[in-house]
Amino acid sequence: MPRATTMSRRAKSLPLLLPLLLVVGGGVVLARGFSLVPRHRPPHYPPSSTSPPTSSSSSSTSTSMGMTTPRGRRRVVDARVAISTIAPRGGGGSAPSSSSSSSSSSSSWTTTTCLGMSSVEEAKTTTTTTDASSSSSSCLDVISPSNWDLLDDRMRSALSRLISHDNEHGGGSQAHVYANWPDAGVEDEGKVALAGQIADLDESYPGGLPAYLAKARRLLRESSMGTNPYDEYEARVPDGESLSYYDTSIDDGDYDESRMTYAMAEEIGLSGIGNTAFVLVAGGLGERLGYSGIKLGLETNLLTNRCYLDVYVRYILAMQRMARERRRLLRSSKGGAVVEGEDGEDGEGDASAVRIPLVIMTSDDTDAETRRLLSENENFGMEEGQVTIIKQDKVAALTNVDASLSMKSRWTIETKPHGHGDVHHLLHRSGLVRAWTTGGSGGEEEEEGGGRRHRVDHVIFMQDTNALVINSVLPTLGVSIAKGFHMNSICIPRLAGEAAGAIARLEHKTDPEKVREKTTTTDDIDSLVINVEYNQLGPLLSSQGDRTGDVPDPKTGYSPFPGNANNIVIEMGAYARTLAGEDQGVVVEFVNPKYKDDVARTEFKKPTRLECMMQDIPKLFQKEMGSEARIGFTMFERWFTFSPAKNSLAAGVEDVMKGGKAPGTMSSAESDKYIQNQRKLKFAGVDIHVTTEEELVTVAGIPVTPGPRVILCPGFAITQREITDKIGDGNRVSRRSSLVLEGEGLRVRNLDLDGALVIRTGHGCDVTVDGLVVRNEGYEIVEVGDGESVPEEVAIRGYTMKKHDVMEIIINEPGKYHIGPDGEIKRVVE
Repeated sequence: MPRATTMSRRAKSLPLLLPLLLVVGGGVVLARGFSLVPRHRPPHYPPSSTSPPTSSSSSSTSTSMGMTTPRGRRRVVDARVAISTIAPRGGGGSAPSSSSSSSSSSSSWTTTTCLGMSSVEEAKTTTTTTDASSSSSSCLDVISPSNWDLLDDRMRSALSRLISHDNEHGGGSQAHVYANWPDAGVEDEGKVALAGQIADLDESYPGGLPAYLAKARRLLRESSMGTNPYDEYEARVPDGESLSYYDTSIDDGDYDESRMTYAMAEEIGLSGIGNTAFVLVAGGLGERLGYSGIKLGLETNLLTNRCYLDVYVRYILAMQRMARERRRLLRSSKGGAVVEGEDGEDGEGDASAVRIPLVIMTSDDTDAETRRLLSENENFGMEEGQVTIIKQDKVAALTNVDASLSMKSRWTIETKPHGHGDVHHLLHRSGLVRAWTTGGSGGEEEEEGGGRRHRVDHVIFMQDTNALVINSVLPTLGVSIAKGFHMNSICIPRLAGEAAGAIARLEHKTDPEKVREKTTTTDDIDSLVINVEYNQLGPLLSSQGDRTGDVPDPKTGYSPFPGNANNIVIEMGAYARTLAGEDQGVVVEFVNPKYKDDVARTEFKKPTRLECMMQDIPKLFQKEMGSEARIGFTMFERWFTFSPAKNSLAAGVEDVMKGGKAPGTMSSAESDKYIQNQRKLKFAGVDIHVTTEEELVTVAGIPVTPGPRVILCPGFAITQREITDKIGDGNRVSRRSSLVLEGEGLRVRNLDLDGALVIRTGHGCDVTVDGLVVRNEGYEIVEVGDGESVPEEVAIRGYTMKKHDVMEIIINEPGKYHIGPDGEIKRVVE
């Protein structure tokens, strides 16, 4: 008998409680390092190096789990899941104790430290040759020789650079860090720890800690003065494509450069998905949601209870499966001959070589928990080495407009996240971009010569808690291929005045050449397509044209500028070329201080830091490529691609009470996923009701769909054509029903569902459901009662799902099956 089961089960409801968490934001003053090109220019290292040169001590090794590798690169091996790891440069080593480092004498110290800084204010750092004795004496005036002897060469070098920079450019604003150290023998461990942290901060930032502080002072001065970086620019709507899931106006399948349908874009995307890599930025915890764990671990819905990382991986694996099948068919159509250009430069065309890599950028806050989640779930089905983790560094926190370092304690500098813009520099620094352009995945397997070839033509960047956006990947990739975009932002219609960034083309009002710095290697350009944050878009639009500001287009009711969903597709060749430039992927940064006094604007309510955003990479594209750079957007309906979980339940309720339509809670994100699948089934011909805005019901203060609740798993279908092919005629789903479909060989027709039904089929299972009738009590949403104590993953929704009855059909053994009206599984013998 095949291993197949049909069962009806009852489950008790969970006791629930709703603790309300309120997140209140203060006023925002934002200053950006903006001349439309980054002013920070780190030193250009030789092509053979992916990191700046350090002292000789940095060539030491660090050991992780029994495997020794050069500093800055370690291999983590787990019994259940192997994850290729790229550690931050300069990390992985602990500060030496005073006893271990005391062998370094004062005389040896004078030959290596107190390096001078040249033109640091412009963030161009260079090492200058200075007289050792005079250099060391300036440092020894501040820190005694016996204290210097506690430190190793790496620490001495970084600390001396900080002191020299502060003396020359900082006006002593960092004296509280290095001055007045007690004599050797008192708090020596603290001194060593502080010097080690300074060395880590110095190594992790291109140009070093002095470059970071120089840039911070400039940006903080601009913020204090209220400088508007866009004063001299005008905004225009850039080139892009708008796609509607329902658009079937062109059915001949031929692509017209001036006209493209969703189905066309998706098919073109399928032709290129086999040569992609995915990058997931996941450096934040779910604290804003009222959840203490990582956001990737949150359950996307209560029907399947699958977390965000699980869902993303399953979509990537589904795309990989489709790419492999496409290559098998192409090769078969040529009688098994090599398919030219289908895989790698040699045209091997081997379907098994399609192994789409996933890179996850973590932070100190999320790294360990992300690894645990992957380990406990065996990479959610990905192969060994298919997942790579790169961990971003934190940057120093600052207390005032002079960029004074914030001290968490006497011997510890306070640090904060730098932002998801770090991802570009980390991909460059890790060697992954180089590996992708040469047909590897960046792991040790490829470096040792035993890995598979996987050429990457496009890199797809995604955020961590927007489960709808994965639907947009294939059509956006299709638009990128068809239009030749080097960067393509996934966008949504934006309401005028909405607190969301917009994609705009900026043009200088009087001097187009000011859009970028002139170089001898690129042509001049007269515009730049970038994301403009909402608090800057309004003032910008109010200063141009009819000066009406951020107002809706009378024809559409939306802003003419597409809303940025912060998910992008980048062409690999242009990306590699850009990252190889002098900035090494370090995007333009900004500061966002909260001032104690809005008049003086010098002291902060809490420490701030430099931040950067992933979507600001176009500034580097057009700096390196000039007029060659093609930056565009692809816009989709909101229901199809945008419903992030980002706010606590309390904050979402407050937004709804103020008239907001997008509370951004876990409950609204889950509801929108159900509604999205209602629409997909309706499009495929199913008799199913699609919830309208007026029909939403309020549960725990958030409007959600009363049903039906539908999850179409990636293993069932991810494209419009797949869904319409697998969903036949005669299907009906009642409003109170819950439905889960999973399995690439599953087809459903003449289903009559009033209750709960879950069908899961494994690989190699060809299953046809025809005429199945389901009647049961089904599932029910139960709101948390006052005073109930519930886990935080329940509290963030304000409800749980009581699963009364369900028909669950699970078929794992390969073969052909038929399921009729009574749910009986019959194996078909051919």
